[in-house]
Amino acid sequence: MVLRRITAGRYTARMGRRLRSPVATLDGPDSPAEGAIADVVLEVKPAPHGMLLEVAWEVCNPIGGIFQVIRSKAPAMVERWGERYCLIGPYNPQHAAIEFEETPPTGPIGRAVEALRHEGLDIKHGRWMVSGRPRALLINHWQGQGHADAVKFRLWADNHIAIPGGDGLLDGVVSFADAVLRVFMKLSEHGEGGSAGTGPMLGHFHEWMGGLAVPMIRKNNLPVGCVFQTHATLLGRYMASNEEDFYDRLSWGTIDQAASAEKYQISAQHAIERACAHGCHVMTTVSEVTGEECEGLLGRGPDVILPNGLDIGRYNVGHEFQTLHATHKEKIHRFVMGHFFPSYSFDLDKTLYFFTSGRYEPRNKGFDLSLEAMARLNAELKAIGSPVNVVFFIITKRPTISLHPWVLQQRGVLNEFRQVCDHIMSDLGDKLFKVGATGSRVDLEKMIDEYWVLRYRRTQQAMKVDRLPLVTTHMINGPDPVISQIQNVWLFNRKDDPVKVVYHPDFLSPVNPLWGMEYDDFVRGCHLGVFPSSYEPWGYTPLECLAMGVPAITSDLAGFGSYVSKQMHWRPGAGLWTVHRRGRGFADAAGEMAGQMLEFCKLDRRARIAMRNQVEAHSWQFDWSNLGEYYHKAHALALERAFAIKG
Repeated sequence: MVLRRITAGRYTARMGRRLRSPVATLDGPDSPAEGAIADVVLEVKPAPHGMLLEVAWEVCNPIGGIFQVIRSKAPAMVERWGERYCLIGPYNPQHAAIEFEETPPTGPIGRAVEALRHEGLDIKHGRWMVSGRPRALLINHWQGQGHADAVKFRLWADNHIAIPGGDGLLDGVVSFADAVLRVFMKLSEHGEGGSAGTGPMLGHFHEWMGGLAVPMIRKNNLPVGCVFQTHATLLGRYMASNEEDFYDRLSWGTIDQAASAEKYQISAQHAIERACAHGCHVMTTVSEVTGEECEGLLGRGPDVILPNGLDIGRYNVGHEFQTLHATHKEKIHRFVMGHFFPSYSFDLDKTLYFFTSGRYEPRNKGFDLSLEAMARLNAELKAIGSPVNVVFFIITKRPTISLHPWVLQQRGVLNEFRQVCDHIMSDLGDKLFKVGATGSRVDLEKMIDEYWVLRYRRTQQAMKVDRLPLVTTHMINGPDPVISQIQNVWLFNRKDDPVKVVYHPDFLSPVNPLWGMEYDDFVRGCHLGVFPSSYEPWGYTPLECLAMGVPAITSDLAGFGSYVSKQMHWRPGAGLWTVHRRGRGFADAAGEMAGQMLEFCKLDRRARIAMRNQVEAHSWQFDWSNLGEYYHKAHALALERAFAIKG
């Protein structure tokens, strides 16, 4: 594959100015990027001699989205680098027991590990138990508060980074960075990058928690080409969550980044991010949207954009995805029956399931816009007399008191009703077979035991309640912006409202008494994913939908939505809609989104099946076999800048 056009003058939406650093694009030769200053063609060749070490807090440690990026990308990296690719992360015994298999260290890494163990640093060498089985080093890095304080002093003396005391996470990041520095120092002495080395050494560092070693490596003049990748600036996340004019101020260049970091009490973290950005040979991020943050808040734009991909094959089930949709939709039907039918019923064959999900950041994730658009869709469906019902699920995770007792009670009664029906059918089936085989006339009512008839009727009556279905499945202590927005838009689950809402503030799992299913199975059973984020550096949720054959809505303020809008050019009606939020008011964006959902609601079953086929086919464009090339380009650029090795 050829990566064309490292464009030093690529414009970004609404900024009206150029990024200072070049941005790699995949534009074809007949579609030059606007503002292009130089056209350079870099062919991605086989990996050079040497070693690639990828450092992240999330290696074998599932605590965030970066875990998904690194895990799914591992096969592509192993395919290119083989045994010369190794991941480095902190040792977490609980997660390592599931994710990691310890093995004896060998080769240059083995020599470095043994030397560090002799110095008292506890390092585990082994394999990450994911596709590709990449090598991994997990470091039990904490060596006491005194050691951490000494490292902090060096950071202040060398880089003017002030790390306050009393913060466990910051102390851990400092301790981990020092341990990573020692790994690179030993590798440079024991086989990679030093006088006895077999080739150059590359370090790819993720986020500020994994990247603090970058300025330390540069200060020690180690022979390491450093790539720093920020998946979101920490200051940008805080500001976008709390300040509605964030993107306007970013484009105007009026943000005092130091004062803002102090306001949100993240000065140390922000200083680390800036040191990483300015200390690396190659600065990268996941989208052009986040690239603007890097330039405005960190003072350096990205050299290369690294879009997030997926191991699409992990989700691929061939033609079975249509069958799985029907199977898992039946489980969602079961939940809907238990939640709504005690109050009133509606036709499940004419019901569509929409959902949104993600971290509990209601504004950033677009929960507020989704609910506003749902209220408008509700009015539109009423106005045209549509027979369609929409159940909109909000799946997130926040502290709760417990599942609501009414919800549990209704589910229990529904399960009892199911058991009664199953018993009647089993008993009736045997009797019907025996009587029917004799040729005798069948009287079904007399064939059912009176006990079960009465139990059936009593259970049926026990299901009925004289109230509206709840809008949330859990009891929540204190105010909740999601519930407030539901109340503001008057979506109270009334019978005559085509749009119903279920707010489920807990993640789905097979042990959840209301669902009994995995999140991926829930997604497959739904009809449409809704993710109009106002702040989303990339956004895996719509991409996961596509991989499972589920149409989705995204936003141009999400890295994924921006990438699709500028690079993929999906035609309207192909199963992925992008809500235009940039430079638009909340009401206008809600109106556009309501129109997109109404368009989907008007499709018949055959059209929805065709759309699911389309989005599943399109999802392969985001497989790491394609998007991994961006990483190869970043590594080639780091080699060129650090060692004058042409890619």
